[in-house]
Amino acid sequence: MPRNEATVTLAPPHALTILASLGQAAFVWDVATDAMAWSDHAASVFSDIPAEALASGAAFSRLIEPVRSIRTDALSPSPLARGNDGAPYRIEYGLRASTSAPVLWIEESGTWFAGPDGKPARVQGIVRLNNERHARDEQLVKLSRHDPLTGELNRTHLVAQLAETIEEVARFRSTCAFMLIGIDHLARINDAFGFDVADAVIAEVGKRIRARLRAGDVLGRFSGNKFGLILKNCTVDDMNIAAERFLAGIRDEVVPTRSGPVSVTASIGSVGIPRHAGHADEAINRAHETLDMAKRRRAGSYSLWRPNVERDAQRRVNIRVTDEIVTALNERRIVMAYEPVVEAASGAPAFYECLVRMEQGDGQMLLAPDIVPVAERLGLIRLVDHRVLELVVAELAASPAVQLSLNISPDTTMDPDWSATIESLMRAHSGVAERLIVEITETVAIQDIDNIRGFITRLKNFGSRIAIDDFGAGYTSFRNLRKLGVDILKIDGAFVQNIARSSDDRAFVQTLIDLARRLEIKTVAEWVQDDESAKMLRDWGCDYIQGRLIGLASALRPWGNGSAAAFPAAG
Repeated sequence: MPRNEATVTLAPPHALTILASLGQAAFVWDVATDAMAWSDHAASVFSDIPAEALASGAAFSRLIEPVRSIRTDALSPSPLARGNDGAPYRIEYGLRASTSAPVLWIEESGTWFAGPDGKPARVQGIVRLNNERHARDEQLVKLSRHDPLTGELNRTHLVAQLAETIEEVARFRSTCAFMLIGIDHLARINDAFGFDVADAVIAEVGKRIRARLRAGDVLGRFSGNKFGLILKNCTVDDMNIAAERFLAGIRDEVVPTRSGPVSVTASIGSVGIPRHAGHADEAINRAHETLDMAKRRRAGSYSLWRPNVERDAQRRVNIRVTDEIVTALNERRIVMAYEPVVEAASGAPAFYECLVRMEQGDGQMLLAPDIVPVAERLGLIRLVDHRVLELVVAELAASPAVQLSLNISPDTTMDPDWSATIESLMRAHSGVAERLIVEITETVAIQDIDNIRGFITRLKNFGSRIAIDDFGAGYTSFRNLRKLGVDILKIDGAFVQNIARSSDDRAFVQTLIDLARRLEIKTVAEWVQDDESAKMLRDWGCDYIQGRLIGLASALRPWGNGSAAAFPAAG
């Protein structure tokens, strides 16, 4: 190994032994002559590097990558270099003996000293192999960029790549497409086989998509069951062909797993760029939208985003109505109207159904059918139901002779905050719970019998009664009614309004009343229009009637000073 005779001894023998055991070597570099002197064991550290490549700084630098000048660049001007202690530096780089040789990753730390002219004159330092640490760093970088299950880009870097591609498309006036591929019914696979099998399915689907990509296309795992694809230089026809290629590749062969073969399909939503998406968020939202459309239409199908005037107009309406509802809640313009429910036999008021209303700026009222569906669709019904609950409980507390019924939306039955609120209000207002009837729709009652039963049990423990609204529109069996422990059935008005003219409706309503009576459940007939219908219902044993014949909902309190109003006996 070449030595610089002018240099001092690099290190005592015992120190060199320690350096060798650590995979390190010491050197002195005479910058003026470019000669490098190494400790005796340097050959064992650089086992694949020829001796002549270590003899000079220039020869050594030719092996360095990615930046050959990294060592000379590190010797930047410093006042410390003129002192006895010199100027410290630390760098990292790779060494490769030949194009076919592996890279040795080096960490070099040392001190350089300036000559009389202030320029670097001498450098002494230590180099150390850090291949393992570099491999760990590379692995960490890979993990930060790639999904650990599939090895594809993770969502963060997929979205970043999409944004970069959209900029390129705009700059070079080209086209591309963004696709979302969603594995259908992955939750069923989780339930049937377990999450490990579902993970195997996700990984295999990723491989099948990868095998069908063109050079330059980008694939990433967007979320649990979704992959995102960036297809460059892609026309509408190209998108259609690519989508069918991906769908066929996923569905045509079962996925082998350790629990057996699993049949899988996927759906695809895509959007063309830049025609229908100008930035990454817009592309993702529209691909999501079309993926949902494809899944609703048929599992395993493909949908391409296209402009839709009606959809865009509806979204503008949704934004406006959302703002109106939130503003009305903040300004306390959500109010109640009261529709009477009377005893069928005597016409005496039994209770009043509370219906939500929203006061507008011009004094007009929006009715429940105008408010509730929109609030449910836009995720605001929880706020509306909380406000209505407060109003109903306040009215019951102020009117001790009145009984009120309250409609709640399907989402509210599963809302723990609503349950906690009603429990708090019931405890704060003694005697109110016994005069409250909570109405839930039949469709809600059949969705999850066990959860609904728990919800009903909590309310009945307060002393409240439970009514099933719109009964007959769904498929609740009378066995489930008994299991739920409901107190009142409100027969869907669509069957009641024509009983005077329809024998089928008469038979249906009469059967419901008879079965409910046998189960000791009270019945309410909705949408009663005329005296003839009221008389039939009374003769069949219906307990209460409600509708136009009795009186429509009014914002005025029919009970006035707290005493219940009287209605004429029906018929």
